[in-house]
Amino acid sequence: MVLLSGGLDSGVAAALAREEGLGLLALTVDYGQRHRVELAAAARVAASLGVARHVVVPLDLRAFGGSALTADIAVPKDGPGEGIPVTYVPARNTLFLSLALGWAEAASAGEIWLGVHSLDYAGYPDCRPEFVQAFEALAAVATKAGVEGRPFRFRAPLIHNSKADNVREGVRLGLDLSLTWSCYDPAPGDRHCGLCDACRLRRDGFAEAGVPDPTDYAARR
Repeated sequence: MVLLSGGLDSGVAAALAREEGLGLLALTVDYGQRHRVELAAAARVAASLGVARHVVVPLDLRAFGGSALTADIAVPKDGPGEGIPVTYVPARNTLFLSLALGWAEAASAGEIWLGVHSLDYAGYPDCRPEFVQAFEALAAVATKAGVEGRPFRFRAPLIHNSKADNVREGVRLGLDLSLTWSCYDPAPGDRHCGLCDACRLRRDGFAEAGVPDPTDYAARR
């Protein structure tokens, strides 16, 4: 079971699972995100990896708001700031992993993969190693499989990587990184805005990795 957002990192995590010879189920959540174009990217990545089944679950978090991705709050365009950014979606990964856990148990999938990494957990509390470990412990006591001695394993293979590391891994794995999407605030024509934090991290990752960036940015800082 792979949480597949359509972003570069989740795509690389899915490709690593495929490299291990695992059959893949991919879960994407349509949560009312500002950058809904990533849903199409998730479908492209899933098709390219030959996943057995790709499910898109609607969970409209605009009803709660509290984030620049789900409410009428401007996406920052002046570079990363201090503290937890306004693009943090309250409890998003807790909700997403709960959905993944439910499907994993129903499908008898023993592992759940996600693409969080070091640059994420610098700003997002639900991308930290402590979070992944705590959720794995929760799953062991919250599911029939867990209490019957078949606990789920949560895999975050990129968690100590930089964005450049993930770009290099994607190239090594043969993943077409042009299929992925990163931007939080798409420009007209479904182009990466080029200025939000996600665009900056993506562009810097390609540059640091020494890999040509296939991304169409509307602006450059």
